[in-house]
Amino acid sequence: MRIEKTELSGLIVLFVGVILLAFTFFSAYGFLSGSLSILASTDLTELFGRAMAPLIEAIIRILYLGIMGWVGSILTIRAVQLLKKEKETVTSQPQVKQGPKQPVSPAGPTKAEPKPETKESKRAENPEKTQAPEQTVESQKEAKMTQNS
Repeated sequence: MRIEKTELSGLIVLFVGVILLAFTFFSAYGFLSGSLSILASTDLTELFGRAMAPLIEAIIRILYLGIMGWVGSILTIRAVQLLKKEKETVTSQPQVKQGPKQPVSPAGPTKAEPKPETKESKRAENPEKTQAPEQTVESQKEAKMTQNS
């Protein structure tokens, strides 16, 4: 079994994303299972000064873990999309059957003769003109929307 380049790159990106997510969760678990202490002091400015350093450190860690988790999830999502797209293209490629070849005339390819236009072909090309006059404006807009899509 041979693995194609896109499938291999999808698998590599998937494993990197999963490893990054796992590392993020283990880091967050270690951060949260650490000892948290509540500071107590009578002087408010001293308490504020002593609390700022651990607070800033915690915010930096939380941002770091958040960005790692975000990048890991994006990598995992893109890898899954890449692998899904690869599988769809492999399964959707029909095998071309070669039928009997048409004989080529010695004079070369012939041009298709244009068919004369009739009233019915003009009606098929312009269905708006053949609609009943009692049709409302809303139904005409709906017909145009279905033709455009």
